[in-house]
Amino acid sequence: MSVAAIPWTLRGRTCLVTGATSGIGKETALAFARQGATVVMACRNPERGRLVQREIQSATADPAVEVLVGDHTSLKAVRAMADQFLARHDTLHVLVNNAGGVFGPRQVTEDGCEYNFQINHLAHFLLTNLLLDRIAASAPSRIIHVSSEAHRWGRLDFEDLQFERGFSSWRGYGRAKLANVLFSRELSRRLAGRGVTSNALHPGVVGTRFGASAPGLISVGTRLFGWAMLSPARGAGTTVFLASSPDVAGVTGEYFARRRVRTPSPSARDDVAARRLWEVSARLCGLGSGRPPA
Repeated sequence: MSVAAIPWTLRGRTCLVTGATSGIGKETALAFARQGATVVMACRNPERGRLVQREIQSATADPAVEVLVGDHTSLKAVRAMADQFLARHDTLHVLVNNAGGVFGPRQVTEDGCEYNFQINHLAHFLLTNLLLDRIAASAPSRIIHVSSEAHRWGRLDFEDLQFERGFSSWRGYGRAKLANVLFSRELSRRLAGRGVTSNALHPGVVGTRFGASAPGLISVGTRLFGWAMLSPARGAGTTVFLASSPDVAGVTGEYFARRRVRTPSPSARDDVAARRLWEVSARLCGLGSGRPPA
């Protein structure tokens, strides 16, 4: 039976959502719980995580909602988070790489990487690779990368990935969101024929606190035009669609917006850059070649 022919349901499936205590991530976790999934909410703040866990359990009468603590500013913490998940769960059917933000002025993490690049891309690259054996063993399974239309003005400079020159928060964010699409595309290529799909998406312009702490026009725009933005629940719509719809069973390597395949920027379709980004990211994360499981 082909992957496309397998009926798809979240009931009884294990789903991991990063950045799950607010905004799109929280609404995604809630939707998964309503569909009967075992939901693992990855979050940085354990107190906030337990509060949202109780909210979702109360709203859905579903006790199968768990909290997994991890901080994307630390690759060591990401490794610990992956270890905790693998110790608790024998399956992983849906991984949603959702956590992220816009950060400025320029900061570096304890790993020496620029905040936007590590939190939005590298941490998810590492987490995904650490969980790939479990994901592949659980096939049919799906990996979903929450990117943005901001990827269209992102540019990769392999000589200055960490923005030691010419940093701006918006350029840093655009680069990281471009990296999301390229990572999803290259991951799809490497997992071909394995029963695992990998797709990226633009959630829409969503009215959350996302970007409120960034400097300049990003923060101003977030405050002034929040009224015109999508609700977090609507913003989560494409993520939930990609995780749960039988219509996209077997669809992989694509970029979605409003539940439809869209054409990403030319830079996001550069397969040479995607392969190079994979190798550079694997080296920065200490993964060697970062090859998928055999």
